[in-house]
Amino acid sequence: MVRQGSRQRHHEQEPLLDSVVTSQSNSNGSSRITSPIGPEHNPLTNRSPTPNGASAASSQRIDVRLRFAAAVFSFAVLGLFVSTTGVIIPRLESYYHLSDLHVSVIFLVPLLGYVWAAQLNSRIHRELGQRGIAVIGPLCHVVSAAVAALHPPFPVYILSVALNVFGSGLLDGSWCAWAGAMEKASTMQGFLHGGFSIGATAGPALAGAMFDYGGARWFEWYYVLLAASVLEMLSLFLTFRAEDAERYREDGLQDTPAPEVTASTKAVYRHKVTWICAAYCLAYVGTEYSISGWIVVFMTRVRRASPYLASVSSSGFWIAQAAGRLTLGALTDRIGVRTANAVYLAFSIAFGVLFAVVDAPVVSMLMIMLQGYSLGPAFPSCIVMVTGLLPRDLHVAAVSFVASVGQVGGALLPFGLGAAAEGLGIQVFQAVILGQLTLTLLIWLMFPRLRSASLQVENEHED
Repeated sequence: MVRQGSRQRHHEQEPLLDSVVTSQSNSNGSSRITSPIGPEHNPLTNRSPTPNGASAASSQRIDVRLRFAAAVFSFAVLGLFVSTTGVIIPRLESYYHLSDLHVSVIFLVPLLGYVWAAQLNSRIHRELGQRGIAVIGPLCHVVSAAVAALHPPFPVYILSVALNVFGSGLLDGSWCAWAGAMEKASTMQGFLHGGFSIGATAGPALAGAMFDYGGARWFEWYYVLLAASVLEMLSLFLTFRAEDAERYREDGLQDTPAPEVTASTKAVYRHKVTWICAAYCLAYVGTEYSISGWIVVFMTRVRRASPYLASVSSSGFWIAQAAGRLTLGALTDRIGVRTANAVYLAFSIAFGVLFAVVDAPVVSMLMIMLQGYSLGPAFPSCIVMVTGLLPRDLHVAAVSFVASVGQVGGALLPFGLGAAAEGLGIQVFQAVILGQLTLTLLIWLMFPRLRSASLQVENEHED
């Protein structure tokens, strides 16, 4: 029964904008109605929001669109918080009289926050539903920004960062898993992560303008983050207020005929696809953070670029990544996520080679932007894979775990690059990035063999 449920998953994925209710024939020839988002849309239950079929369909489409728009805005807020770190650190050192070693603690906090979120995310869904995530996640952002805006002692500031990252971990895992179960998942993931990239692009520009032209102090930037977090909390609560625990449990188990097999979060770790996806995220996120964290230093020291051109290279990487996520999703859905992402990664390596061999600042800037564009779908594609290969009731736990491992890579690989640069010089940037991208591609190429491996695990449970 588990294998049959797994085979039917792709026919029961959530249509976001195209259709609302679909009729599907099961193995005995009878027809049943499947729900696009959850049992609230199923006309065979008494939970339909409106009695009129046409009105219900229209209302449901609007509800889904609003929820997805709120999730995209939530990811943009995540991007604002993430991109703030690089702009704030020099000002933290000056304000709190910290050394580079002391302030670097801020890079370790995301590991704790994401791991904590990964452990609790699935439980919050089971007990409170998506509505619980829609309240707890942005509330963490609000409290964190409010505390930081008060410029407290540095240890308290670090605790506020930990709280913020915990909320981000809940929202990251939840909305990724939700979008990954939709129809045209690559397109939807592209929009979702495109929102993050737009926020990450806007953050440094807005904060820099406040500091350099407005004369603002570092903690006044958190007034902006506080306002964005309040809007995030209101939009998520209003759009997800009906997504309670009962609705989540019914939706999560509707396509899993034997829920007792996968009811435990620990079942996530018995699937090989989880570990391969985690390794892929570790390599990719580490590469992404290494590029964005060290490109300015490399451009100024090695390519002799002006500070302005070096800054444009960093911003251009994020802008191009957002463009890649917004434009390549439809192509990915058309040719298949496995093939498409392998091609994108191959192009990113090719652009990296050109970046290494052409010693010209402007060409280097263009190559790093093209690299960002080709890497745009890399993380969304991973989420599509893991949600496509695992039972739906494991999606939240799996995506949360994978995202937390990605944050480990995002902390360790840039640190390793910095350590290598300390001893060998920042010119190792090119070779290290090419090596990391090659490793990312090799891990991705393991995915075609994982489908059968995943099914073998299910077969063992079935036996």
